[in-house]
Amino acid sequence: MLIQPAVKTIGVNGQISLGKQYAGLQVLIEEQDPGVWLIRTADVIPHNERWLHEPGHKAKLDAAMSWATANKASDANDHAILERLAGRAYDGE
Repeated sequence: MLIQPAVKTIGVNGQISLGKQYAGLQVLIEEQDPGVWLIRTADVIPHNERWLHEPGHKAKLDAAMSWATANKASDANDHAILERLAGRAYDGE
């Protein structure tokens, strides 16, 4: 799809509007030459969440998500689970 160039004006605060359809998206801005910018939408991963995307961890997380999708949550045997976790009979408190 060929998109025609658009003329935008950079405001006194240094901002430019790309349009409401891009509101809230994160973008990468690369200055390729003085006055030449490449702007691309991007998904940015916070440093403390990077480990989730490492191959070994991602595979385990994907397997857990698949299991959770196939095994819907139920409270049908919650008393038995609580008893096993507590190591005693659960009295509801």
